[in-house]
Amino acid sequence: MRSGIEKQVIQYLYTDRELSCAALSERIEKSVPMVMHALNQLMKRGWVRSAGYAPSTGGRKPLLYSLVPEAQYIVAVAMDQLFTRIQVLDWLHQPITQLETIALPLHDNEQATDTLIMAIQKHLQSSAVDESKILGIGIGMPGFVHIQQGVNYTFLPAPHGQSLREYLEKELHLPVMIDNDSSLIALAELRFGMAKNRKHVMVINVGWGTGLGMIVNGTLFRGHTGYAGEFSHIPISENKILCECGKRGCLETETSLLLLAEKAKEEISQGKVSQLSTLFRANMHAVDAVLEAANNGDEYAIELLSDVGYKLGKGIAILIHIMNPELVVLSGRGAKAGKILLAPIQHALNKYCIPRLLENTEIAVSKLGFEASLIGAANLVVENLFEWI
Repeated sequence: MRSGIEKQVIQYLYTDRELSCAALSERIEKSVPMVMHALNQLMKRGWVRSAGYAPSTGGRKPLLYSLVPEAQYIVAVAMDQLFTRIQVLDWLHQPITQLETIALPLHDNEQATDTLIMAIQKHLQSSAVDESKILGIGIGMPGFVHIQQGVNYTFLPAPHGQSLREYLEKELHLPVMIDNDSSLIALAELRFGMAKNRKHVMVINVGWGTGLGMIVNGTLFRGHTGYAGEFSHIPISENKILCECGKRGCLETETSLLLLAEKAKEEISQGKVSQLSTLFRANMHAVDAVLEAANNGDEYAIELLSDVGYKLGKGIAILIHIMNPELVVLSGRGAKAGKILLAPIQHALNKYCIPRLLENTEIAVSKLGFEASLIGAANLVVENLFEWI
């Protein structure tokens, strides 16, 4: 069993890449000799190395430490309702295997769990990664995920009597952590992105649906039973469309990129003039086609996204009134067209928000973008070192 200080050293070096002993001591709130002892133990194990000296600030240059990239690897898996991405990363967040994307629909798919297992096994078998050095597998997935129980109550059924996490660990012979995809996107933003060193941030996962990860007092907020953040199902729509949750009036029925793409395909088939007609024929996924066309200046695609942005902004106005965040981050797949979404979102906020609340809230597009889900999945493993090391 590793000491608690060693685990915290690993976690801080993973997120900050390079730190001095003094900086680690300050973060961990342990004495410099205790932290130095932990560093020495980790260096003997081959997990930590010295990384040279920091620039001088007038006194003696502090020696920096970092993780050894090839000492341990992490399998990051990012799932949504239609596709799953798999990649192995080292301890400096660098890819060791080529990103693999497979079609894996989750709705009404009893074979989804076994398909996921086979995909991960195949990915590892085709790579040159030493599996004895794999620290664990982090998986972000849509649905009601109970992280402590290791269960997804919406998708990915496990054999009777086993939690999803237990079944995955049994079949893959590796430690596994699962979490909601939007929560992991928020975790990535908190550790590596726009929310780093911020206290109160709402991270919007703009994707097939509309997810939310909430950062409160500098930590990921999950709520009483772990399901906080079901932003997409707040009942503010007047369109009466039946949502996949079984209710009507959900925000998702107006902001889902999947529904936007379906609308685009229907109107293109009826003769709407747009770059999308060419992109659809190129077998590009309809959502990606809309995002690309909008970024290329296609007027129709921009109109579609602007409509989504305005309605999304109406929902964000509710969040601002309730949570009073300092920052709202647009992340996930839709961040690719984030700049186009910003103007209509701001328009809606100007209309629906109390100015005193809005004036101190920043709206920004994620710099991590679509990669946030993979980054969060990998970080989930490091965040849970106490589970298995």
